[in-house]
Amino acid sequence: MNQTIDYYFAPQSPWTYLGHERFAALAQAARATVRVRPVDFGKVFAVSGGLPLSKRAPQRQAYRLQELARFRDFLKLPLNLQPRYFPVAGDDAARLILAVDLQDGASAALRLSGAVLAAVWVQQRDIASAQTLAQLLSESGLPADRLAQSRSQTVQQEYDAYTQAAIDAAVFGAPSYCIDGEIFWGQDRLDFVQRKLAAT
Repeated sequence: MNQTIDYYFAPQSPWTYLGHERFAALAQAARATVRVRPVDFGKVFAVSGGLPLSKRAPQRQAYRLQELARFRDFLKLPLNLQPRYFPVAGDDAARLILAVDLQDGASAALRLSGAVLAAVWVQQRDIASAQTLAQLLSESGLPADRLAQSRSQTVQQEYDAYTQAAIDAAVFGAPSYCIDGEIFWGQDRLDFVQRKLAAT
């Protein structure tokens, strides 16, 4: 039986970036259905006790950079540790991903998500800019009118609903992969995701 994975993430998260392509590949190999769920983690943190990066203790911020460098080097992925446009608001990008998911399906939404993540962490582009988002649509072979559609009430309602679904599922960080109510938090848990998929 094919499994369904709820993929909760933030489009500006470096950890989501580090795991995104591996996750998409393993889900495809397992013939799993991915439900693309970009989330407002500001609201999630308000419930879960998480803190935005700027409010974390200095030693935690320093360790985060060490871990990003370790995983970047281990995975052999390009990643700027302190990109030009970060921190950056991810809401507009999240809504654009949702608009694409609604109109073009999960595969297209996953493709655009990968482009958005790489824009932040590899290309140092501003994903809060409408111009950048329009360029990413074009580069991903997606219709330009998805940008206008991303500002609709329907998309905002979906964004709010997915954020609430993450809270209800006890998700507290990005990325989180949820299968049958079980949470796998972090790109370093993808081996466990793969095992879960193989066991069912």
